[in-house]
Amino acid sequence: MNENEQKPLGLETEAAQVWTSFTRMLQGGDVSSIRIRPYYPTLHESLQRFLQNLWRNVDWKEWVEQPETHIVENQVHFLLGLTQYGDYDTFCFSFLVEDEEWYFQHVENITLRLDQLGPLPTNHFPDLSEAKKAWIREETEVSKMVRLYQWLVQEKGSSFALDWFQDGEGYALGAKTWVPFVPAHRAFILYLCWEQANLRGSSVTLIELSDTTARIHIEPLYFKLYQQAGHLKLQISFDDYRCLFETIWADRARKASWQVGFTYQNEMCDMEFRRYDDENAANSSVA
Repeated sequence: MNENEQKPLGLETEAAQVWTSFTRMLQGGDVSSIRIRPYYPTLHESLQRFLQNLWRNVDWKEWVEQPETHIVENQVHFLLGLTQYGDYDTFCFSFLVEDEEWYFQHVENITLRLDQLGPLPTNHFPDLSEAKKAWIREETEVSKMVRLYQWLVQEKGSSFALDWFQDGEGYALGAKTWVPFVPAHRAFILYLCWEQANLRGSSVTLIELSDTTARIHIEPLYFKLYQQAGHLKLQISFDDYRCLFETIWADRARKASWQVGFTYQNEMCDMEFRRYDDENAANSSVA
C-alpha cells in the first residue's frame, strides 16, 4: 500500500455509528455535549460556535442524504451538502476516533480532491472553482495581515501599525498605468471595481461615476472572512478589523484625489467618493 493511500480505521459500520451519534446529538440540541478536539486548541471556541449556529440554522431535510465517507488512519471524514449563509456548499466534517470514542475535530467547506489525482506522472491536479480559489487567496493574505498588524500594535503602537498598511501611492499608480485611457481619478474607481471583483473575488456594483462623485456597492470577502473564518475573531476585534479596512481604503482614495466614506449593512459596504478640489488638498487632508 502506498503511504499516501488511505489506511483502514476499522469497519465502515464504525464510521457510520460516528455520524449517527453526531447527528443525533446535533438534532437534539445537545451541542455542549459534543466532544471537540481541534487540530489546534485555539480553534475550540470557533468550532463550538459553528456547531451552535449549525443547530440553529440547519435544514434537517438536507441531513437525510448519506454523506460520502472517508477513513484515514484514526480519522473519519464525511462530505455533505448543506445550505449555510444562504449558499449551498459541500462541507467536510472531520472526526478523531480514539479508544472507541469520537471527537469532533474540524469542519471545512474547501476540500481539495487530490485523492483523485490518478496515475503518475501527471500534470493535472483537480481544481476548485474560481470563487473558492479567491477565498483561499483572501484568507491567506488577510490572516498574514492581521498577525502582522497585531505584532506591530504590540511593538510600535496602533498608529504605527495602521500607517504600515497604507499603500495608497502604489495602488493609485497601478490604476493610472493599468487603466491609461481615462483620467486618473476615474481610472482609480474603475480599477478598484475590477481589482476587487476579478482579483479578489468580491461582489462589486459600480452605481455612480462622474468627475466629482462615485459610489460603489461592495460585499468584500474581507468582511465575510471575519464572519466565517473563526480564527480571525480570536486574533482581532471587529472594530480594529474594520478600522484597518477603512484606513487602507482612505489612504488609497486620498492618493487618487478622492475622499471616501463608508456605510454598512451586515457584510455589505457602500463606498461613497467625492473629489478633492486639488491634489495638494488630497495630500494634506484626512478622509
